[in-house]
Amino acid sequence: MPSPSRVPTFGMQQRSKRPDFYIRDEQARPAEVRPHRHEYFQIQVNLGGDTVQHLGNVQRQFAHRSVAFILPHRIHLIPHPQDGHFVVINFDQKFLLPHLQCSPLDLEDVAIFEAPELSPFLFQQHLDFCLDDESFSEVLRLLERMRGLDAQREFGTREYLKGCLLQLIGIVCQLYAEPLKTLAASKTAQSGRRDALARLNEYMRKHLADPGLTLTEAAAATFLSPHYLTHWLRKETGKSFSELVLDRRMHSARSLLLNGSKSVGEIAGLCGFTDEAYFSRRFRQAHGVPPGQYRKREKSAGVEPS
Repeated sequence: MPSPSRVPTFGMQQRSKRPDFYIRDEQARPAEVRPHRHEYFQIQVNLGGDTVQHLGNVQRQFAHRSVAFILPHRIHLIPHPQDGHFVVINFDQKFLLPHLQCSPLDLEDVAIFEAPELSPFLFQQHLDFCLDDESFSEVLRLLERMRGLDAQREFGTREYLKGCLLQLIGIVCQLYAEPLKTLAASKTAQSGRRDALARLNEYMRKHLADPGLTLTEAAAATFLSPHYLTHWLRKETGKSFSELVLDRRMHSARSLLLNGSKSVGEIAGLCGFTDEAYFSRRFRQAHGVPPGQYRKREKSAGVEPS
């Protein structure tokens, strides 16, 4: 998937007729052709036409009779062929998981024994959920039942819809029980954040000298939304993106001051500052002394460059 600097985020009210649950096919609304994310859960069932699905920086097969499970706030794209046939189910977190009080941004930390229905969503990047004939026939019956129920909402319909949805998820969980349990035991969902951190670190290293380094661009490079990246950095490091960038720039400035004889103005530019006075002010705030004085003090003390 390309790394767009701006990826649209959709709410239920933009893509669904109802705020809690909505099921449709390609005739009701064509597939989204751009990488995007949404604030709700989504399940797509491929009823015809082999294609692929992009989830962040991962590409997986999405063949006929496959089911895709997409978590909230995850950048994704399924480019359906022109003659493709699919069904999309959108639903909010409270509809499926009313007992979970966590933010949708923290779902990767939920253990599968606490919410087993989350399993295929958590590990979609690692598995292709392709159904056999018997399971696919059962899923088709469930889809038809859900479409009828959603079209005629009455007292008790919401619970009936949820039961059908859980049956669909249960079919997939039963078919893929062993790989799902293996992935959960290895904490694979959490490893995705470590991979994202590695991508973020590499992007920041390459663009640290760019004054235009922004959260939006960094999030696109790590295949995360700016909102998700901000939340995740606070959780993992206790710092905001701007604080992390400043830390890296101050570290680079210290190294440049103690290695060689570049001027303070040159070092400011190499560390992403367009204004030498502003750089000196931020350096003094971080280290108690301006850059030139810091260099003299540390070199006279025989400090090894970091």
